[in-house]
Amino acid sequence: MTRTVTGPTDHVVVVGAGLAGLSATLHLLGAGRRVTVIERDARPGGRAGRLELGGYLVDTGPTVLTMPDIVDEAFAAVGADLRDRVELIPVRPAYRARFADGSALDVHTDAEAMEAEVERFAGGAEAAGYRRLRDWLGRLYRAERGRFLDADFDSPFSLLTPDLVRLALLGGFGRWEARVARHLRDERLRRVFSFQSLYAGVSPERALAAYAVIAFMDTVAGVYFPRGGMHALPRAMADTAAEHGAVFRYGERATRLERRGDRITAVVTDQGRVPCDAVVLTPELPVAYRLLGRTPRRPVRLAHAPSAVVLHAGCDRTWPELAHHTLSFGNAWRSVFRELTRTGELMSDPSLLITRPTTTDPALAPPGRHLHYVLAPCPNTAIGPGGADWTDLAPRYRDGLLRELDRRGLAGIASAIEAEHLVTPADWSGQGFAAGTPFSVSHTFAQTGPFRPRNLVRGTANAVLAGCGTTPGVGVPPVLLSGKLAAARITGSPGPGPGPGRRPGSRPGSHPRAASGGPGAPVVTEVRP
Repeated sequence: MTRTVTGPTDHVVVVGAGLAGLSATLHLLGAGRRVTVIERDARPGGRAGRLELGGYLVDTGPTVLTMPDIVDEAFAAVGADLRDRVELIPVRPAYRARFADGSALDVHTDAEAMEAEVERFAGGAEAAGYRRLRDWLGRLYRAERGRFLDADFDSPFSLLTPDLVRLALLGGFGRWEARVARHLRDERLRRVFSFQSLYAGVSPERALAAYAVIAFMDTVAGVYFPRGGMHALPRAMADTAAEHGAVFRYGERATRLERRGDRITAVVTDQGRVPCDAVVLTPELPVAYRLLGRTPRRPVRLAHAPSAVVLHAGCDRTWPELAHHTLSFGNAWRSVFRELTRTGELMSDPSLLITRPTTTDPALAPPGRHLHYVLAPCPNTAIGPGGADWTDLAPRYRDGLLRELDRRGLAGIASAIEAEHLVTPADWSGQGFAAGTPFSVSHTFAQTGPFRPRNLVRGTANAVLAGCGTTPGVGVPPVLLSGKLAAARITGSPGPGPGPGRRPGSRPGSHPRAASGGPGAPVVTEVRP
């Protein structure tokens, strides 16, 4: 039996209106709880924020949306439907991979289209290997979805189920790169199905094969883009929550928690005091632990994922070789991961993610203009250049990045930029992200499943954590699940899921109070782009 919060839980305060907090809010509302959300910014979103840059509407966080059914679970908790609130546009191809030897591959999530593309790119034997790999990724996802991704852990013994045997038989406790190599001989193709390990903060050669489930999400389940940008998703979640009774207090920062014994009785902000029966904390782990006054002891200090430099560039032109998402690989591969995760050096031969959201939604830029998002992974500040170092390093790095992009085919990009915004690890640190990384705690074996920081903290009876630093981990789908799991710790109910009895698109009944918005449901003021 999974542990749950004891005592009264009628009024829950959620600290943070990012994706985890919004997911928790919707699931709590659906279970009949009254919810107040405290958010330090003027709008919802957290990492999935919005920047207005001279007529360009910039997503400041994730650019890839996969597994929309997990998003829909949150809407369904209050009887709503994701697709009534957000227009999701399939991204085709999901990615375009461009390699240092001049070759290119479009990554399709449709099986037949991808098989044909792999055959064109690398021959029939590799196409057959792709079919085997796709089948393995699907079986891996089905083995993990209900028991590992969407599950709370109270101890390592929670893993001892028949699903653990299934995962072991699938090779989930081997190494990601080695499992992909069983199916594909072409080194370029291997990169396409293992670069996602960077999301987990571990190199492909060291990452558990169980995390190849991220490749399933990226290359099999489908990639989508919300019309209006990724920020449209948290905005729709917040609007839906407000309609069903949630009170949003924007522009307030939680400063401390009031206690009576082991229970939190109120959240104190820089503008007042909010009594509560339970609290969900979604800030970074150090902030959450500081508020709680308790930091769980671990035998080894937490290790953090690599960080990233991001250049948001609004340009007066674009380049036809770019897709919505383009992976630009350098020659180097293993050495790059050593630099990012072990030696702390900047990539000597960078691999980059270039996103052009105006491919799918031209309205994100002024007419005839294009928005480009260039992500260059870099070491976090714990092992690489510190926050202060980036003051001098940032402009040089930006110029070098533009020269590299020019060399890789984006000729004249420096002169094409009309508006730009550069984000470095110093900026991530300034936002409160530990080790200057937005990707939080890495997914090493010692920080996976029951060994990851848990969402319940000893010594506090009615506080639950959510977000990428806790269960299940980093990425949009896991963060949404973390909110659902946090709500389940309070309500004792896991909420609607993909299990038997729920048809895709069905709407489980919500609690009457949540459905009606409750008496005197507040009018919420939100700053919109």
